[in-house]
Amino acid sequence: MSLIESITTDWRDLLVTRLNQNLLAEIDDYLVNQSKETIIYPPKEVIFQALNFTSFQETKVVILGQDPYHGPNQSHGLAFSVQDGIKLPPSLRNIFKELYDDTGCPLPDSGNLTAWAKQGVLLLNTVLTVEEKSAGSHKNIGWEHVTDTVIDLLNEKETPVVYILWGKPAQSKIKRIDSRHKILTAPHPSPLSSYRGFFGSKPFSQTNQFLKANGLTPIDWCLLSSD
Repeated sequence: MSLIESITTDWRDLLVTRLNQNLLAEIDDYLVNQSKETIIYPPKEVIFQALNFTSFQETKVVILGQDPYHGPNQSHGLAFSVQDGIKLPPSLRNIFKELYDDTGCPLPDSGNLTAWAKQGVLLLNTVLTVEEKSAGSHKNIGWEHVTDTVIDLLNEKETPVVYILWGKPAQSKIKRIDSRHKILTAPHPSPLSSYRGFFGSKPFSQTNQFLKANGLTPIDWCLLSSD
């Protein structure tokens, strides 16, 4: 299965129309060759999982990160999310801390953010694959052009979109976003940068305020907890 064929929502036709298909073929070839020498995350079949869980038409919020987690069993195609039963990465712990401080949502038991994606939150990274134990290893192999195109398409959306841009790679997309949309920026939630302004940025409440002001259904940010 090719990369584009793994997309099952309206994103597929949009990207076929706008993307240079040679680019996707080149990325695909690169991943095939690299996978002979190292482990690549996430698995190929879920690289575009964010686009499959959150269609173009349903997208009203974008949380944009950098690249996927690079440890075993962590990345499953949704930015910052891990599957049930996987220990929370430090960045996600910080996201949940800010979520609690901002909204009062209890700290969840699982780091699986699928519930957000199903409400119209596109959980996207600027780069969609990574080599094991090597953060940033797939920077500049072409993914930035793909995610630029995703942002460009959303920028043209009739209804306004909230963009939550965490970290410099995510914030590099600002120039592609019109002012009619809501742009929220903060340092990446990594422990290396979170104390420079991520904590206290209140992205979740600000997002819902904007959605409600524009007649859109707010996001239920609270995830399941045993409390």
